[in-house]
Amino acid sequence: MTVKTAQARINLANIIESLLGYPITKVGSNGVLSSSDDNYGPKGDIKPLYHINSDNSILARAQKRKDLLLIKQQQNIETILAKAMGFCPDVASNKQPDADWVEHFIALCEDTSNESMQTLWAKILTGETLNPGTFSIKSLQTLKHMTQREADALQKCVSLCAYNEKDDSHFILLGFYKKPSLFDLLRKGNKVSLNLGKTGISFPEILTLMDLNLLYRKEIESAVLKSGQELTFSFLSQKVTLKAKSSDLVLSYYKFTQTGDELSKLINYPINNVYKQLINKALDGEFDLTWHVNKSHAT
Repeated sequence: MTVKTAQARINLANIIESLLGYPITKVGSNGVLSSSDDNYGPKGDIKPLYHINSDNSILARAQKRKDLLLIKQQQNIETILAKAMGFCPDVASNKQPDADWVEHFIALCEDTSNESMQTLWAKILTGETLNPGTFSIKSLQTLKHMTQREADALQKCVSLCAYNEKDDSHFILLGFYKKPSLFDLLRKGNKVSLNLGKTGISFPEILTLMDLNLLYRKEIESAVLKSGQELTFSFLSQKVTLKAKSSDLVLSYYKFTQTGDELSKLINYPINNVYKQLINKALDGEFDLTWHVNKSHAT
């Protein structure tokens, strides 16, 4: 047995003991199966080499496992609630979260022991306390099933995420094209696209967020822009105003779903600098770009 194999077995044994409250040990002193009939079960299958080392009945062992689970869940809940108190500002508020919403919140967050994920849960509770109705039960259910890796993918997306105040939506700008005229039917083939791969997010990560129903699967196009028309979007502490230099320009983007909108509000992450450079380079020919400080998020 290699050292690596031995360490893996030790790790597994520790996991089992933490779950059950009892150690797991080998059957017999050397753990080697002999040709004895005692090594076989009634159906001819080989008996396990390991067993739970306890004289308690299986019912008592089951109760202990439940107790350990309850203790861990209680620890998770208390940690999340304490974090929420730390995030909550001391401001006036006349409303409270719906009692049923709070019950769902507790039931869904109690199994979260990862510190980063606990922070997201705490921010949800704080946000719902400040403004009841901000987070739907669907968003809570989505967060419960998210892994840390998926949460990291969402964070990467938030660094590319623009916010449109007019319709309270979040999106990732992908590029633009100019609608072809009757005299230039091939112009749409000249679409200008941003290479998101250069920003550190992979296409599989984008697909993962689509699978989680955080992003719509299809690219969405803006209304046709007229010459001189301006659009302003926020990237946390920065804003950018795009002014079309000509008519018939169409922006393309990935739009966040309602659940994606809600969960993205939990992550305060500045714009990806590479992405900002890509925007400036790609749009410079057809748009005038003006970047300025977003005073509502200025530090």
